[in-house]
Amino acid sequence: MRPVLFAIPVVLLLAAVSVFTGVGSLAASDDGRGWLLVVESRLPRTLALMLAGAGLAVSGTIMQMLARNSFVEPSTAGTAESAALGMLLAMLIAPGLPVAGKMAFATLTALAGTALFLQILRRVPLRSALMVPLIGLMLGGVVNAVTTFIAYRYDLMQSMGAWMSGDFSVVLRGRYELLWIGFALTLVAYATAARFTVIGMGEAIARNVGLDYDKVVILGLAIVSMVTATVVATVGMIPFLGLVVPNIVSLTLGDNLRRTLPVVAISGAGLVLACDIVGRMVIAPYEVPVGTVMGVIGSLVFLYLLLSRRSHAG
Repeated sequence: MRPVLFAIPVVLLLAAVSVFTGVGSLAASDDGRGWLLVVESRLPRTLALMLAGAGLAVSGTIMQMLARNSFVEPSTAGTAESAALGMLLAMLIAPGLPVAGKMAFATLTALAGTALFLQILRRVPLRSALMVPLIGLMLGGVVNAVTTFIAYRYDLMQSMGAWMSGDFSVVLRGRYELLWIGFALTLVAYATAARFTVIGMGEAIARNVGLDYDKVVILGLAIVSMVTATVVATVGMIPFLGLVVPNIVSLTLGDNLRRTLPVVAISGAGLVLACDIVGRMVIAPYEVPVGTVMGVIGSLVFLYLLLSRRSHAG
């Protein structure tokens, strides 16, 4: 409980900084423009950052339990690329669909892509833990290549770029509310945290203690796919977030998800808030997308984890 009590004030402070950071002035005026800016843009953006960060961090934790590998998360398992493919197919098949309908397409393709990734892991001899993210990155590359070809063929490259950029600059009230679905799924993940902890110990142990292994795996895939789809459909993908946060929390608190999931969710929200603040301040009044900032940080942490695992193996 102590880590949660420490993390909450930090996240609230970052949220306050996020609300008051930006080009527009919040100074009081007779026409109420400052208050309108807060209600219509700054507050929705801050909430979107927190919801996306918490959802992706928890999704990364669940994926690591399902794959039993600490290097797996939506952007290293082909899940994000599969969700982008679903968004593209929705635009081609039913261009008049609302965002929720496109998210449903993205959920189905993300679910299929993640399930395919897990099936490949079952059939490939994994002599090293480093093979798992390598397989995921290769699968994501194939899916991304197919998506790029289709997008280029139908002149939708700009839309595809938006789905993968992780840009919160366009978030306004009425355009982020789908992310609350991710928050609801985070609560579901916490309610079933003990089952995912057992799943992380292996299929044999899970079945020996009487756990319905297949149902828990399907639940985990559904949570990961829906959260990833909502984030991709709303603001675009944020790479490596689901890898960095769970690994740092696991190193300090262990792998009991009932204990660590609240810390993972709060830390994910805080990290995305911090990346957004940095992105808005580095080249102000312009912005660097959150996905770009997180990509730099996450790739460095990813390399550190890979090198440290290699040194321990040696």
